[in-house]
Amino acid sequence: MWAGRTPIRPCSGTPWSRCCSGWPATARAAEDAVAPLRRSAVQALQALLQLAQEPQQWLSVTSVAAAQGLPAPMLEQLLLDLRRAGLVEARRGRQGGYRLARPAAAIRVAEVLEAVGAPLALLEPEQPSPRAEQLVLRSLSKRLQQALDRELQGLSLQELVFDLRSWQESLSNDGGVMLG
Repeated sequence: MWAGRTPIRPCSGTPWSRCCSGWPATARAAEDAVAPLRRSAVQALQALLQLAQEPQQWLSVTSVAAAQGLPAPMLEQLLLDLRRAGLVEARRGRQGGYRLARPAAAIRVAEVLEAVGAPLALLEPEQPSPRAEQLVLRSLSKRLQQALDRELQGLSLQELVFDLRSWQESLSNDGGVMLG
């Protein structure tokens, strides 16, 4: 799975949303970077990336919300949706919080989007007509949607964590780069 990629160390223990001056520090900046995704999907992925970096730790909603620059009640609702989908588990109490229910490698991006009701769908041509051009465009749209669905089904949270760490390192003061 990681053939050709060299793992790198993450930034020095800072929350990922605030790591490195060039990384988006707020949820809004991150949303702008992935405009086709709905806000709920971006926020859910941000939270899961944070949980994935500390898979054995129970993280509170308030700590994740603060690190991501999100309102805690909104994040709580997203985490409940993710829990219902079996992507995170919750524990009550002082030492409670949320953590991944499965290894990050076993969580697919498509599952996350589905869990928060934000599947990624391409727009089809507006007016279906028997004109050849419209039929070709409709066929193209279907083929693109199938390719997108395959990619989202194949893309794991672990791969996003790897990419996150690579970006953190490349944006750090040390100026590291991802090899491979």
